[in-house]
Amino acid sequence: MTSHHGMFVPADEDPRGDTGSSRGERGCVTGYLEAYRHTIAMKCQGLSPTQLATASVPPSAISLLGLVRHLARVEHHWARRVLEGRGDLPRLFDEPGDDAGFTLPGATEETDETTVHEAFELWRGECAYADGVVATASLDDLVSVGDERIEVRDVLVHLVEEYARHAGHADLVRECLDGRTGQ
Repeated sequence: MTSHHGMFVPADEDPRGDTGSSRGERGCVTGYLEAYRHTIAMKCQGLSPTQLATASVPPSAISLLGLVRHLARVEHHWARRVLEGRGDLPRLFDEPGDDAGFTLPGATEETDETTVHEAFELWRGECAYADGVVATASLDDLVSVGDERIEVRDVLVHLVEEYARHAGHADLVRECLDGRTGQ
């Protein structure tokens, strides 16, 4: 990886590794998913709870902490409710005002370390759980999404797409918070 101004870590310390290596379809897709998860975590490093909860790109209400909460919901939904077929489980952050986890009702300058810790622990836990579910599934397995049947590979590609989109959001939110860009 080429060194660029503003990068969060030196290229040789980048936890995302090489996503371009030849390692088969599963390794390729899960490698990109893991790289985007690391990108989200890196965008949140070094910020205070207040900064993490700040919606810095008006008129959007998206904050970095809201993205983490939303991505916990995404992981939970696709691994538990779809891949495991447990659609009866309640969605995370489904209460009025939660906006799929993006919005933190009552999040202000009083957002504290506990709130941040809980959100990150939930997200990391859902990522680990999803990894376990994916590891035991065939990419060819069919799962139900509403009235449709789709392959597990489609779920994984959707997760990569979801993370790619939100990594872009995280770039903008972080830059507006403290001017930091890159990676």
